[in-house]
Amino acid sequence: MNKRNINKRGKVGLIQVYTGGGKGKTTAAVGHVIRSISYGWKVAVVHFHKDPARWSYGEDTILRKLGVKVYYFAKECKLFYKNIVPEKMRTSCYAGIAQVKKMFTQKYDLIVLDEINISIRDGWVSENDVVTLIKTKPHEVELILTGSTISKKIFGIADLVTEMKKHKHPYDNGILSRKGVEY
Repeated sequence: MNKRNINKRGKVGLIQVYTGGGKGKTTAAVGHVIRSISYGWKVAVVHFHKDPARWSYGEDTILRKLGVKVYYFAKECKLFYKNIVPEKMRTSCYAGIAQVKKMFTQKYDLIVLDEINISIRDGWVSENDVVTLIKTKPHEVELILTGSTISKKIFGIADLVTEMKKHKHPYDNGILSRKGVEY
């Protein structure tokens, strides 16, 4: 164990990544959030490329009730929006990164960067800027990144990488996202 990452409570602040083409990346991160808040941790979830006005995210309702700070940045995603304004997306993604940097000074124990890997993949933020963000996190902060892809540099510095691999999915049979299950 790398002792420089242990805080006063004995907690090690690692970098976790949930990636891949299968379902469950955000679900895994939310599960970790629930576990952490049950121990009194200060937790925040920063979403990228998710639009709460278009899709209601049920998990955020309960997380807010439990005291988790929830933020949304760069709410559009190429998958659902065809007329994206690139500069607007970059500005919003970097506003999300600035928010995370601010949280680094506010004694958070766990911060989730949901779909940040999509921001890198789609070119809205640079891989190097996200790597720099990760490297500047306080040692005791647990950081979780999600998104269907992972860059080589992020893979290299992560402590845990779990790939969700789809073998079968209801969507393949025409069953669309279901409230309470996928969102």
